[in-house]
Amino acid sequence: MSPAPAPDRFSLNQETVRQWSLPELVAGCTAAGVRAVGLWRDPVRRFGVRETAKLIAGAGLRVSSLCRGGFFTAADPVGRAAALEDNRRAVEEAAELGADTLVLVSGGLPDGDRDLSGARERIVGILGDLAPYAAAHGVRLGIEPLHPMYAADRCVVSTLGQALDIAERFPARQVGVVVDAYHLWWDERFPSEVLRAGEAGRIVSVQVADWVTPLPEGVLLGRGQLGDGSIDLRAFRELTDAAGYLGPVEVEIFNPGLWARDGGEVLQEVIDRYREHVA
Repeated sequence: MSPAPAPDRFSLNQETVRQWSLPELVAGCTAAGVRAVGLWRDPVRRFGVRETAKLIAGAGLRVSSLCRGGFFTAADPVGRAAALEDNRRAVEEAAELGADTLVLVSGGLPDGDRDLSGARERIVGILGDLAPYAAAHGVRLGIEPLHPMYAADRCVVSTLGQALDIAERFPARQVGVVVDAYHLWWDERFPSEVLRAGEAGRIVSVQVADWVTPLPEGVLLGRGQLGDGSIDLRAFRELTDAAGYLGPVEVEIFNPGLWARDGGEVLQEVIDRYREHVA
């Protein structure tokens, strides 16, 4: 007997099965009854944006998000202009792929800089130009807060509240927030902040992975398989439901142990764990 199709809201983020090529990703998801995928710019560009769009559409899949834009915090005008140009290209790629959400990882502190508030304000400055451009292309920007351990080098936006404070300076149809269990599960203010986000129609994406310790050196590749760690993933998902978000829930796991295994085996395990711990 073949496994049951993936749950309706399940979305597979491409990085969870990094070992798969794009054709393998599409074929594997189609075979498993997965209806949506989250894509990353680098592999999409290598395969070709137009070619990827045709492949995805031909399989009847939906692109739940494109990752990533952002890295807005350069202090010098040249760096800021380069960031804006790259993000405009990311918007165009998202539009061609049919992704209505471009995930933004905002950027860390420039070398020698210790001004977190100033860095966050520079994000607002670039969004002032980028948000209308994205809206004109039918793409919504999603600010993703990352766990505070990434504040120095990757993302000065560490809480959902901080992300909302930035997003709320723009129309909700232009800028929202990405709600990722891995980054936000620890915050006692999360239940109230996710309701704030939902009431304003700001939640553009929900992502899940588990928190396992000890973290690896470099910490970026330490996300755990669903159910292997400390997060009550079902309770987290239920909070986003209660806030009014009923869209795809992306499983996004950066884990070399998963990447070393057969992709089809990993996908089926992820689907099974999603049913057990998230749905």
